[in-house]
Amino acid sequence: MENNIPPLDSLFHALADPTRRAVVQRLGAGPAAVSELAEPFGMGLPSFMKHLGVLEDAGLIQSAKTGRVRTCTLNPDRLAAAERWFEEQRQLWDVRYRQLDALLGAMQGKPE
Repeated sequence: MENNIPPLDSLFHALADPTRRAVVQRLGAGPAAVSELAEPFGMGLPSFMKHLGVLEDAGLIQSAKTGRVRTCTLNPDRLAAAERWFEEQRQLWDVRYRQLDALLGAMQGKPE
């Protein structure tokens, strides 16, 4: 199984930071201006823009500028890639746990 998948690497890197996760969570409610997104965080706009850059590079968000306002929107398709990966992992471990249960049952003389 391939665990070093560049698109997933950038996705998980982007979601590894609590500020970026909060931005993704906020954008789940709908598009927002950068100033609105930055408001809850105690950091300067240049630092916050770096976080948005990481999210954009990972494909999690998109931004568009209209006049002087830059608005960000969530790209839920990128989150679906992480969901698929987690689901594959869950299925893999479910099989392994069932096999372990069967082995332990056989060792204890219990029928399957």
